[in-house]
Parts: sequence; structure tokens; C-alpha cells
Amino acid sequence: MKKILGAIRKAVQDYDLIQDGDRIAVGVSGGKDSTTLLYGLKLFQRFSPVKYELEAVTIALGFEDFDLTPIKEFCKKIDVPYTVKDTYIAQVVFDIRKEKNPCSLCARMRRGAIHDLIKERGCNKLALGHHADDAIETLFMSMLYEGRVCTFLPQTYMSRKDIHVIRPMVYAEEREIIGAVRRNNIPTVKSPCPMDKNSKREYMKQLLRDIYKDIPGARDRLLTAIQNKDQFRLWF
Repeated sequence: MKKILGAIRKAVQDYDLIQDGDRIAVGVSGGKDSTTLLYGLKLFQRFSPVKYELEAVTIALGFEDFDLTPIKEFCKKIDVPYTVKDTYIAQVVFDIRKEKNPCSLCARMRRGAIHDLIKERGCNKLALGHHADDAIETLFMSMLYEGRVCTFLPQTYMSRKDIHVIRPMVYAEEREIIGAVRRNNIPTVKSPCPMDKNSKREYMKQLLRDIYKDIPGARDRLLTAIQNKDQFRLWF
């Protein structure tokens, strides 16, 4: 976890993500990114210059065979309160609305549900497990599918809910997260969503892998480009 903790520390310092007295809820999907972030923020508590409270929350979408027992046991082991909110989002998206693009509606409904949940829990910040590779994928998806040059920010403020959304792993690489999960026995739960591994993001992930094979160093230069605001040149 040394590299993950280093990435978290740098992001917290560079973007002022955490202040004294924060109550931070980690949005846990069951995947490797969110569970690694949860463990990383728990370890970071030990030496963080600012003091904060931490808990975990999950929005259960209503899929059958979604067993969160490993996550519940892990939260108990590392002494982090864990709340699961059951919803019918899957039924609305797939059975009632029969969405051709289910990911978009699902994401909006999940955001609303998790924002409501962390307000109920008395938390002022929501931590998400997005990492550096996610940032690049989002940039390419925005350009190719939406005609926009943008990606998510390390911190955003949701004024309607008075919630700060933070992404403490924006400097972490996906391969580092995979290694941390393996070495530290961090549990994960496979998503039962039929769109898992069959989405635009998954296609973009594979496309970027091909680019990285053909152009050594492309990944690092793309990350530099995202942060290099002083050399931003577009047709304004």
C-alpha cells in the first residue's frame, strides 16, 4: 500500500481534499478501486496531519446474487462503520425503462441515492475511488462521445446538497491498485450488472491499452496534459 498511500497523501496536499473535522463517507461499490480507497484512507488516518472520521456506504442497486458479506467483514476488521442502502435502481433501468443506454440513467440515480444517504449519515464529504487511468478514459470519452474536452476534478462541490466530492486516488495507477489488492488481501465483490465489462468505458480502456503499446510513455504524457493548464491551446 506504500504507493497508494503516497498517491493519497499527494492528492490531499495538492488539492486540499481533507480538513480537520471532516466526516468522510467512502462510496463502496465492491470493486477493487473503492475498497482500496477505503483501506487507504483508514491507514492514512494514522499519520494524516488533519483529523477526520471515516465510514463506508454502498448503494445496492437491487440485483440478485450481490453478496456484500466480504465487504461487511472487511469493514468490521478495519473498524469502519458500514451502511448499505437497498434500492430498486436496477429494476427501473432495465425492466421498467428498458434503457438502451442504461449506464447514464443508472449513474444519475446512484448519485442521487448516495448523496441522500451520506447526508442522512451526517457526512460532509463523499470519497470516490477514481484513479489516474479513469481520468484519462473520461477525457477520451468526453471528446469522442460528447464533443467536450473535460474529465472529472479531484474535488467538486455539490451546492444543492452541500457535499464535497473528493477523489484521493487521482494520482494512483490502476496497476498499483491491482497490486495492492493482491498483496493486502483486500476483498472485492463482482458486479452482477449485465453491462459490466460491456460498456463504452470498457471499450475506451481497451483502446487506450492499444495506444500505450504503440506509443511508450503515452499514458504519463496524457496525465501531464490533463494537469498542464499553462499550455492549454484550443479554438476559443
